[in-house]
Amino acid sequence: MESHNDFVSWFRNSSPYIHAHRNKTFVISFGGEAVLAEDFDHHVHDFALLSSLGIRLVLVHGIRPQIDQRLQRLNLPARFHSNLRITDDVALQCVKEAAGTVRVEIEALLSMGLANSPMAGSGLKVASGNFVTAKPLGVIDGVDYCHTGEVRRIDSNAIQQQLEQRNVVLISPIGYSPTGEVFNLSAEQVATAVVISLKAEKLILLTEQNIKNPDNNQPIRQMTSDEANLFLKKHKDMPNTIALPLKAAIQSCQSGVKRVHLIDRNVDGALLLELFSHDGVGTLISSTPFEALRTATLDDIGGILELIKPLEQQGKLAKRSREKIEMEIADYIVLDIDGLIIGCMALHSDEQGQFGAIACLAVHPDYQGSARGQRLFDHVCQKAKQLKLKKLFLLSTQTAHWFIERGFQPSTIDNLPESLKTLYSPERNSKVLCKIIE
Repeated sequence: MESHNDFVSWFRNSSPYIHAHRNKTFVISFGGEAVLAEDFDHHVHDFALLSSLGIRLVLVHGIRPQIDQRLQRLNLPARFHSNLRITDDVALQCVKEAAGTVRVEIEALLSMGLANSPMAGSGLKVASGNFVTAKPLGVIDGVDYCHTGEVRRIDSNAIQQQLEQRNVVLISPIGYSPTGEVFNLSAEQVATAVVISLKAEKLILLTEQNIKNPDNNQPIRQMTSDEANLFLKKHKDMPNTIALPLKAAIQSCQSGVKRVHLIDRNVDGALLLELFSHDGVGTLISSTPFEALRTATLDDIGGILELIKPLEQQGKLAKRSREKIEMEIADYIVLDIDGLIIGCMALHSDEQGQFGAIACLAVHPDYQGSARGQRLFDHVCQKAKQLKLKKLFLLSTQTAHWFIERGFQPSTIDNLPESLKTLYSPERNSKVLCKIIE
């Protein structure tokens, strides 16, 4: 029974993310190492699940180990300079073979529809094509990169047409020139160019390891792009398995992508845990701080109601209808984590009477104990000062002590302004508190 309850709880908690992600475009990049791994079919199953939930998927795969394998069979060394392969004529042939083979293997896995398997009834259609126009990298620092290139243009219109038909778009790290030449590209660079060109909501990079802070060996859960840039400058000896995805994340965020997720591919189900749970399991890189405190909008009403409903049932908050919240939505302040409302508070002000009423303080149970209530309170007090209010009132049944610790004093019903007296419910027998704003 407990396992059933855990599943129901998880499924309910994941529902806001299911709604938020539907019809959004995600670009997912993974290396050739992931394709060679025994558990790669698990990732494919998760890709299929994301697609079935209405997420528009663009998959960008790497082929580095597959190229190296072919060069080894020819007893030829893999030549690199500044983390980029030098692609001579023989290496280019290996690139073509590797790209074709890996693409076909992925398409085959995405086409599985066996009964009694996670892919049963998926009906996925996969689209590949010459979506990437490239140009030669040329000679840099005296090194001729031969057939190694860089992205010149992404045919975003063609990709969008495939996504609108509910096809999964699969892109290999090769590009073509208008003269028919083929160039070997960096998978990270292709994924970055694609997510920027499509103006996609997320770039997801399946990495070979999770991102840890070398100073304490603890996983890093979130950074802004500026913080990630400073992190790379401070730790210049970071391996490419970390440095290259971080650089891709920084470039994407600087070009307008709001969220980039770096996820350790070795964790089973990591993609689902990252996208459909409160805290995820990877590292989130964002252009702005991950957690936003802002004025509520009408789109937040559902999240506010879901947040305060348990507190209303416990008698900690007075019951509010959707209509009442909708009418007063401009009075609400919310804490937003990637579209999930984890905290709220309201300040109902009477500027003529120079008083305000604080109401509806709520913080999601999973995020309590981290001073988020204090953050909401400080913001509301600052707003009250900006409005030049002289007094703040509140009615509380179970949280009076918390507010008394923050400068509120016990008061009486008689001291309430007339507009607030009409809201007082004798059945709740709330304590009246008042704070002078200085």
